[in-house]
Amino acid sequence: MRHDIPVDAFGPQGTAMAEAVDKCVHCGFCLATCPTYQVMGEEPDSPRGRIILMKEALEGRLTTAEVEPYVDRCLGCMACVTTCPSGVEYGNLLTPFRALQEKDRARSPMERFTRTLVSQTLPYPRRFRTAARLGKLAAPAAGLLPGSMRAMLDLLPDELPAQQPLPEIYPAQGERRARVALLAGCAQQVLAPQINWATLRVLARNGVETIIPRGQGCCGALALHTGEAEQARRLAQNNMAVFPQDVDAVITNAAGCGSGMHEYPLLFKGTMREEPARAFASRVMDVSVFLAQLGLVEPPPLSAPLTIAYHDACHLAHAQGVTAEPRALLRAIPNVTLVEIPERELCCGSAGTYNLEQPDLARQIGERKARHILTTDADVVVTGNIGCMTQLRTRLDALDSPLPVWHTLEALDRAYGGNAA
Repeated sequence: MRHDIPVDAFGPQGTAMAEAVDKCVHCGFCLATCPTYQVMGEEPDSPRGRIILMKEALEGRLTTAEVEPYVDRCLGCMACVTTCPSGVEYGNLLTPFRALQEKDRARSPMERFTRTLVSQTLPYPRRFRTAARLGKLAAPAAGLLPGSMRAMLDLLPDELPAQQPLPEIYPAQGERRARVALLAGCAQQVLAPQINWATLRVLARNGVETIIPRGQGCCGALALHTGEAEQARRLAQNNMAVFPQDVDAVITNAAGCGSGMHEYPLLFKGTMREEPARAFASRVMDVSVFLAQLGLVEPPPLSAPLTIAYHDACHLAHAQGVTAEPRALLRAIPNVTLVEIPERELCCGSAGTYNLEQPDLARQIGERKARHILTTDADVVVTGNIGCMTQLRTRLDALDSPLPVWHTLEALDRAYGGNAA
């Protein structure tokens, strides 16, 4: 696809955006894996349709306001990247375009309030915990609130788990085989603190010493994918400064965080920080990949057979290309049968803040995923991202299903005899 994009007008990221446009040949392979196209069936709500719309806006033939509804409805799940035979780096276009779009955007007072609430609470666990508690108090009046606010309340658990502060160092058991640093995450610390503890125990059981750097913060993914590029840069700079270099890897156990940290080079493209960001991103690794490469100490057999349905978190499968490793870890548990979910390549509808900003679409996409999960007759569904876990739990509850939702490391922790709840 030929373009007339004035590359220099869009700063260092302009070239990457133009290259993404150039590679698209409008073949349509992406249509089958795009959740919004599957639900809506409209060309502008497909990846190739959005590429054309963003191209027209960058060339000045359309205004950003004209393309906003279609770009907003994109989950950013990157399933189109996995499917694309031409190698279109869709994220290199979508992420900077959203940042450009946000600069001149006219938002309603309620939209501004909601976005400010999200950006100033979700990345900060203490603030988020306080906001979540206040939100539960407001639950009886949920029917009077706008859609995005109701969606926030719907995603909160009935009760928040107790705080479980993490140590600075969690030692390896037996001979030390590796030393890593763990990103603790934001919302995960509030909604599911047991995931980090399960991660520490499993790593230790496999001879890994884990450092949890003090001063670390949000990875910046939420800000990056909602067009708040400056906030994302501040958060990224902080993590690049506080994470030690004398470790074998920087470990993440949330797909969205790992994907966001791999985007640091794009975030700092054309600046003095691009190369340090590239070096940092090269050390970031999902915990499933790290354990698979290290070699898992086989867990003891489960006392009873267990059938697991594994859900591919989009920012693990599509953004990071990680699909085999989590499955290999789960299959390594004796007495486990792993089953695949129909339409496994499709997003669950979480996608960062998508289920807050597009609650109706997120509900439709999530219900479709939940119904497919239930056809597997699994005993539990397992995934590698807190956003997916929250979305799946909400949508399964809406279908009156008590099916448990675990993180991959919770499944391993249980197999080793850990304390995952």
